[in-house]
Amino acid sequence: MDSTVVATVLDTLARATSQDTAVLKPAEQQLKAWENQAGFYSVLQAIFSNRSLADNVRWLAVVYFKNGIERYWRKTAPNALSETEKSKIRAHLIVDFQEPVGPIATQLAVLISRVARTDCPRHWPELIPTLLAAIRRPEHLEQQRALLTYHHVVKTLASKRLGPDRKLFQELTASTFGYLLELWNNHLEAFLHHAGLDDRHNMTVLLELSTLALKVLRKQLIYGILEPDKNPDAVMLLQLVFQRIRPVLEIRGKTPSEEHLREKLEKKVLLLMKTLLDTQDTFPLSYVAFIRRSLELSVSYVFAEAGKGLLFERFIVLNMNLIKSIVKCDYCRTSKVIEETKEQGTIDAHKAKNEFFTESTLREMCHRLLAQYFLLTQEDLEMWENDPEGFTIDEGGESWKFTLRPCTEVLFLALFHAYREVFTTVLLQMVQSVQGIVEPTNMDMMLQKEAVYNAMGLAAFELFDEVDFDQWFTNHLLRELSDKHPRYKIIRRRVIWLIGQWLGVKLAPSLHPTVYQAVLPLLAEDEDLVVRITAAQTLKIAVDDFEFKKDNFLPYLESSFALLFQLLKQVSECDTKMHILHVLSFIIERVEAQIRPYASSLAQYLPLLWEESSEHNMLRCAILSTLVHLVQGLGSLSVQLYPFLLPIIQFSTDVSHPPHVYLLDDGIDLWYETIQNAPAMTKELLQLFGNMPELLELGSENLKTCFQIITAYVLLGPNEFMQNYSGAVFAGCVSLLDNVKPEAIVIVMKLVETIFKIFPVEGPQIFRQLLHKVFQRILDKEEYPTVMSMYLSVVARIILKNQSFFFSFLEQYSHSTNEQPDEIFSKLLVVWSEKMDWITQAERRKLSALALMALLPSNSRVVTEKFPDVVYAVVEVLHDVCREENGSQVDYLVMGDREDVEDEYETENDKRKRRLSLKDPVHCTSLRDFVILQFTEFERIHGTPTFTKLMESIDLEVRQQLENFFK
Repeated sequence: MDSTVVATVLDTLARATSQDTAVLKPAEQQLKAWENQAGFYSVLQAIFSNRSLADNVRWLAVVYFKNGIERYWRKTAPNALSETEKSKIRAHLIVDFQEPVGPIATQLAVLISRVARTDCPRHWPELIPTLLAAIRRPEHLEQQRALLTYHHVVKTLASKRLGPDRKLFQELTASTFGYLLELWNNHLEAFLHHAGLDDRHNMTVLLELSTLALKVLRKQLIYGILEPDKNPDAVMLLQLVFQRIRPVLEIRGKTPSEEHLREKLEKKVLLLMKTLLDTQDTFPLSYVAFIRRSLELSVSYVFAEAGKGLLFERFIVLNMNLIKSIVKCDYCRTSKVIEETKEQGTIDAHKAKNEFFTESTLREMCHRLLAQYFLLTQEDLEMWENDPEGFTIDEGGESWKFTLRPCTEVLFLALFHAYREVFTTVLLQMVQSVQGIVEPTNMDMMLQKEAVYNAMGLAAFELFDEVDFDQWFTNHLLRELSDKHPRYKIIRRRVIWLIGQWLGVKLAPSLHPTVYQAVLPLLAEDEDLVVRITAAQTLKIAVDDFEFKKDNFLPYLESSFALLFQLLKQVSECDTKMHILHVLSFIIERVEAQIRPYASSLAQYLPLLWEESSEHNMLRCAILSTLVHLVQGLGSLSVQLYPFLLPIIQFSTDVSHPPHVYLLDDGIDLWYETIQNAPAMTKELLQLFGNMPELLELGSENLKTCFQIITAYVLLGPNEFMQNYSGAVFAGCVSLLDNVKPEAIVIVMKLVETIFKIFPVEGPQIFRQLLHKVFQRILDKEEYPTVMSMYLSVVARIILKNQSFFFSFLEQYSHSTNEQPDEIFSKLLVVWSEKMDWITQAERRKLSALALMALLPSNSRVVTEKFPDVVYAVVEVLHDVCREENGSQVDYLVMGDREDVEDEYETENDKRKRRLSLKDPVHCTSLRDFVILQFTEFERIHGTPTFTKLMESIDLEVRQQLENFFK
């Protein structure tokens, strides 16, 4: 290898470790430029293998090497490494396992595992034997480094999910599991021996080796053995795990907290517990034999005196999760399962669980949960005082897997559901014991009451038939909310939360106003912040309730809105502001236009909040969502918000700004609501449309809303909009029309139809090129009925309002098909008649009938030839749209003056649509009268003999039906 090249790369790496950005940046750029050059990774390997060099340079070299593996190791990767270079690299990676620097050794282990993912065993068969040989050597450093590498290799291979890969992993497990089990047990025995001698050095070394061995065993047990209960080594591992937990816990208890060894001991205990938990989750039937032992282990530590002085939080969490996993396991749930199955494993599981969970055990567990684990701790109370907003954040998600409080609550609910009768009895007894006002000086009693009320809220659905909540709420809970002692805030906060939990379960609608009344004092500025935030959440639940009645809430609207707004201004955390904004959004959404008198303060504050939240995109999403509801509530008055509203819509929907990834969906919704409620077109609204072409190119799931926005623009300011953006609209429609999805085509054609309604002359000219595709698809007999219906509707609009364009377009279209215009016209009428049944909406069927009748007077032989087909189609539609009133046939689609009545819930866009509909021939022309008129005109143009002859060619029954309509 060229020493000059190595020296150059070494110098660049040294500069890349500099703290001076002027030196650092050029070095990083140079290293990036070398990434895909042949030989670069061999040079990096030479550098990190040279232990005489500086550790930070070696570490950086191995990190660059590891990252390069991701990009350039696979054969199919661009600029992939050559097979020759890869072969040399692989051979050199496993020459020895005596790297003295821990961080570099870890990076090397990860690096080898990534190569192994693609190359082991086919291209690197020597890797596993070499690692196992190194693990067998007595030298501790070499064994530790080899075990570390083997752990990462096994972890990587276990993650592969294809059948052949899984089979290879199972074969690897079968050949190595027994040896690793023996190795782990020997190291752990030696560790326990040295612990008795208080030999800290050997304890640390042996503990690390045994932990690495157990990590490998855990992966192999879960991913490499199909039925652990039938594998003697797997059964032995689980039995040994049970035996080893207490000795390691006891050693941890004697180890000072400041020693690093204590942390390693905790990790060892957790790994032992995770081995049991993973096995139970993955192989519930194989684990049946260990159910009794697991429950005895976990319950004795967590719910009895055996764990005194030995417990720590993560250990408690894993024990609780193990109990919950067994309780909720489908194989041992209820006696009904036993009745439905004869599988011995299921019967044994159910028996083991029921024998353990006696009534006395369950009562003790329920008592301990509520009297010990549910209690607010001193740390909780300190957090309440020092970080009230952080205290109120709901961890949610899967926090129960890692955190004690949510884990405790999840276990409580699992046990409650499985053993409702016992837990209900205990819980209701405990409620009785804490009932009534507690002296604020009695902190123990207050914490106990808070815990019991928490349990009552969590189990609300389970207690539906057991508790008269209306009576409890009226006679007890309201009284507890009235105690304003500063220390009693613990109870006030829990009671208002409890009411929220029961609101949707069992609270009479007649009491909802009482809830609103109870919430208001708890939102006041003189109340504790945690109580205020909790009260806001309860108010949201109350307003979002299925049985919410707006009229009942209106007396409290002004006060609640003002208090929530004050709270929004006073909280400082992003999450809390989002939380309060959601509450305000719900209220605005529920009360609709009634919010108008109170919305100005919020509208004035939101611009400031928007500026303050420039680093918090999720808070900005909440602001956008609130504005959506605010615009809906304000209606046309939202024009007052334009100075703030339009710039943030512009920012949120501009795909050149990185935050659009977070803001786009809500920004488009806000744009739609804004344009829906706009009373008139403004220059700023028009300029905003400049963002739309890029959004159409993006082709996201927001496409439908984007086209609704375009349609709303056309209705709002047709002339200004089409003068400025007709080209962009046409380009968007044409690109989307090539989309194979029928839903997308329907969206486009609805917009085109709206434009044709408003611009019957100019519209078809603008969309002439698009109409070529429409005609082609009609004549090709488009397969989707909804799409065909829209195509025919658009053609019908042209025929009704711009017949001269229609015939000139046929002439032009014929040049591209080498057919005569009359041939194309004839084909069109044939398809139209055939596909009339595909048009299902009465309005569109009538539109087609009007268009077909409008063609009759045209001086075309095709119309005369197809006269019977036209009449048949029109008579069908007459049956659809006519009703008999006072002895005559009336077209029910014709709107009279009575239809022009405004609805208070209509948006401005709805009004514009309605006004356009009133001018639409479908709604202002009687089909019956139009048919008579067109027959008269046809007879005048073609002569009575021709008309009579054509009418006689029609089926007698159809003629009679037609005459009935004309009476």
